[in-house]
Amino acid sequence: MSQTEKLTSSRDFPLDTVFAPISTARAGTDMYELMGRLWPICRSLSGQGVRDSLAIIAGELPGLRLLDVPSGTKCLDWQVPDEWNIRDAYLVGPDGNRLCEFKKNNLHVMGYSLPVDEELDLDDLQNHLYSLPDLPTAVPYVTSYYRPRWGFCLTHEQRERLQPGRYRAVIDATLAPGRLDFADLVLPGESDEEVLLSTYVCHPSMANNELSGPVVAVQLAKWLMAIPRRRYTYRFVFVPETIGSIIYLSRHLDHLKQHVIAGFMINCVGDERAYGFMPSREGNSLSDRAGLHALRHHATAFEQHSFLMRGSDERQYCSPGVDLPIASLFRSKYNTYPEYHTSLDDMTLVTPAGLLGGLQAFQRAIQGIEANATYTAQVLGEPNLGSRGLYPTTSTRDTFQIVFGLINVFGYADGKRDLLDVADLLDMPIWELAKAARDLQSHGLIARSDL
Repeated sequence: MSQTEKLTSSRDFPLDTVFAPISTARAGTDMYELMGRLWPICRSLSGQGVRDSLAIIAGELPGLRLLDVPSGTKCLDWQVPDEWNIRDAYLVGPDGNRLCEFKKNNLHVMGYSLPVDEELDLDDLQNHLYSLPDLPTAVPYVTSYYRPRWGFCLTHEQRERLQPGRYRAVIDATLAPGRLDFADLVLPGESDEEVLLSTYVCHPSMANNELSGPVVAVQLAKWLMAIPRRRYTYRFVFVPETIGSIIYLSRHLDHLKQHVIAGFMINCVGDERAYGFMPSREGNSLSDRAGLHALRHHATAFEQHSFLMRGSDERQYCSPGVDLPIASLFRSKYNTYPEYHTSLDDMTLVTPAGLLGGLQAFQRAIQGIEANATYTAQVLGEPNLGSRGLYPTTSTRDTFQIVFGLINVFGYADGKRDLLDVADLLDMPIWELAKAARDLQSHGLIARSDL
């Protein structure tokens, strides 16, 4: 008998996750401290930086599987690139001074730059320089993963101060066959149906766009691991963006299509400016409904982004033929805030409070997924709640509000509306309404009809 059959045969499911307290300020501090440990590491699609980062994450999450695939491996319509490692890089100006030093800021080097050690005039060097005139104090993040190039990134203010003359460009790096690393963690539940939670580990030192995702994912996994009974199985995936999710799908597609009932991308969840939501491609999945419900009751306001504005691994998980129901919850969404993909996306932009808010949004969405069920009334007419100790013995002007959830969970227990529908109709958080459903079910007044 499968886990799902065991769960179904009991006509019950655990509510431990629904009623587990969500994280408090300490979790925000813990995530920020973990971010500080990951911050200096130069990550890219592959290489030692990714391995070092995953090793730190593995130290936080017992059971994390460290995986890899060789360069050159065919994965769906892609091929795994060569491995890139960098030790140092800098420019030497005509005056002998160094600039664009990799060891001072790892964004100074274009990601996947070819090794180089040559002298050239400023006019020729300009073809290898990248800056942002509209953000003159920011170092841009630039990569060239699939076409051989080399380059340096600098502030536009620095670029305008460059003097004519000869420059020496040094990039001490290797680009050669190796491997691409990634990781996953599976937390079994009482059902073998899964919730997929994916984040990426491939950017150098950027805080909201990169590191907020892994640190929130780590804390979310710790929260779930501490809960004695989980209704669903949870699969956490830590991959380099795009190629990593493609590799993961190439290895697990049949399993994921059979078992994943909901899921979220976790990225850009660390600042305090905003909340945002982007649906899956279809827009009506359990992920979409639970994610929107969570934000309606967690955030005072949030922006709804169109799936047409997708730009991360939801492109892979929701692509035709894959069709996984993966939505995204954000603080400030990628490509919408001015510091995005620049050195200004640093640890002053992200805060413990911002990370905590992002974490709590995912906790609420998971509680919505865990609590959702469809019920059917087991008695005719309105039940006598008082005889079962569910109704106040003294009737006052507040009585109706006290039993509002009980009355309406029963009133809509028609086998058609699920609890998320009812919660949205009542404008009540499902994690609160689930208590009413539990009480009614425990007294035999309603029964699950979605089994």
